[in-house]
Amino acid sequence: MSIRVLLADDHELVRTGFRMILEAEPDIDVIGEAVDGRDAVEQVKLRQPDVVLMDVRMPIMDGLEATRRIVDSAVGKPTRVLILTTFDLDEYVYETLRAGASGFLLKDTPADQLANALRIVATGDALLAPPITRRLIEELVSMRRAPGERPRELSELTAREREVLGLVARGLSNAEIAERLVVEQSTVKTHVARVLMKLGLRDRVQAVVFSYEWGVVRPGDAGGS
Repeated sequence: MSIRVLLADDHELVRTGFRMILEAEPDIDVIGEAVDGRDAVEQVKLRQPDVVLMDVRMPIMDGLEATRRIVDSAVGKPTRVLILTTFDLDEYVYETLRAGASGFLLKDTPADQLANALRIVATGDALLAPPITRRLIEELVSMRRAPGERPRELSELTAREREVLGLVARGLSNAEIAERLVVEQSTVKTHVARVLMKLGLRDRVQAVVFSYEWGVVRPGDAGGS
């Protein structure tokens, strides 16, 4: 089945460029365009896309607020939001991910990587461009909670689930985690699902945010703690 995508950007030329790139992909269907955040929210209700390719800086309603409303109003199969921005140091990065975005890419991302990113997000996974990952980690480290302070939910994780959380936070895919732990990918998928459920997280991006914010992992760690 085709991935149904809604483009949200206030620049017509940008939307046209993205449409041309994505419509060349046999498994991606651009079902509409939104000219601002408010328009994106309304079109999500009307068209129910699988993924919204969302600009951050838009008039009337920005991508942060639009993302929050789309995620909070989800019923049934959720619409995923993949944020695109010109600025890797955009001040919206952290808050947009906290609002529920499933990924963040720069607008200079190569065409093939953009299409692949949409496929990843559409499956319920999440991703971050490397420059944004570094920026996010720096931000989270600066906001780290007091030593010894841990949320109650962490104690509900098994030792293996904590190990999987640490590897997810370091950016490893299910296949890479399976290879590292010498288990089946289906087993890793089950562990990840249980971790997200126990911690009340939407996806892997929020798992990364949670892990660095609470000191579960640290920059340069060889693995989860």
